[in-house]
Amino acid sequence: MGTRAVLALEDGKVYQGEAFGAIGERSGEAVFNTSMTGYQEVLTDPSYRGQIVAMTYPLIGNYGVNEEDVESHRPWVEGFVVRELSRIRSNWRSTTGLDEYLKKHQVPGIQGIDTRALTKHIRTAGAMRAVLSSADPDPNRAVEKAKASPGLVGRDLIREVTCQEAWDWDAQAPPSRKAPKVVVIDYGVKYGILRRLKEVGCRVRVVPASATAEDVAAEKPDGVLLSNGPGDPAAVPYAVETVRRLVEEPRGGRPLPLFGICMGHQVLGQALGGRTFKLKFGHHGANHPVQDLRDGTVAITVQNHGFCVDIESMKSSDVELTHLNLNDQTLEGLRHRRLPIFSVQFHPEASPGPHDARYLFRRFLESLRGRHA
Repeated sequence: MGTRAVLALEDGKVYQGEAFGAIGERSGEAVFNTSMTGYQEVLTDPSYRGQIVAMTYPLIGNYGVNEEDVESHRPWVEGFVVRELSRIRSNWRSTTGLDEYLKKHQVPGIQGIDTRALTKHIRTAGAMRAVLSSADPDPNRAVEKAKASPGLVGRDLIREVTCQEAWDWDAQAPPSRKAPKVVVIDYGVKYGILRRLKEVGCRVRVVPASATAEDVAAEKPDGVLLSNGPGDPAAVPYAVETVRRLVEEPRGGRPLPLFGICMGHQVLGQALGGRTFKLKFGHHGANHPVQDLRDGTVAITVQNHGFCVDIESMKSSDVELTHLNLNDQTLEGLRHRRLPIFSVQFHPEASPGPHDARYLFRRFLESLRGRHA
């Protein structure tokens, strides 16, 4: 066995295994992801800031890492947990191995633990604070460090992942000036969302999460996308206030189309009068069934969130609930009855995962055309 590593949970549960990736120690909320593939997209999704991620699929790293499938410029997970790290990588696009990739970006990993037992424990006890350490793998000290670490409730992690200034997506090959312009408020946006917007024919401008309604209006957009992101949605009142003003104060005499995804859905829900709460163990994976309440159809969706908009708090007659999670009956989508505004809790861009919900980008495009004309 190589270098020892330990994953310790705040309730005293300890898993011992072998280190891979960087040698070090990190704390975060322990969660599990049920996707069979897509570990590179998981690692680089900014929504995982503050979390130690365990993959439920037993063999990880078998197709290596490439430069095309990243969802941001770096990994954001605090630590990575797998049953077995593949010793062989086999993919024509692979440029490096998972072990080397995590070493380069200073992310510690642990392998050789029973990830099935870990997942069952989190499902029963709930997501909790944890420490992953290969620098000091003493179980007792690791448990105490986990107890002393910060959780996610009340933390604004968006400020740690958002861009610092506005920028254009794919500036080297922008769509025609005749294309509708979308401003993306970056709460931790995945590249997959930006790719989908360009694919349907939009010009894409990304602005920081701190952007005010005036900042957004100054960009003269045809619509605004509220992105995914990490942390507690109740801890970002500045983002909620910006969206509330975009909803209530029409720009250019016409309402501005808004589309929220994941954190963007939670921010919009609060701007429309709702509340958010923390889920027991969150939704992380590529196999979550969601029903469209308007026609009864079911889509298999990609999800990554630990908080949710409370259905009972959405009392406004202006808001229609549109989607429901069939696993736990939580809210997955809403729309404004009078304005071109809608949002979903899941990830319609997939990246990776089923493409059942990509039609939502075309729906957003239709709302932009009315304003862009």
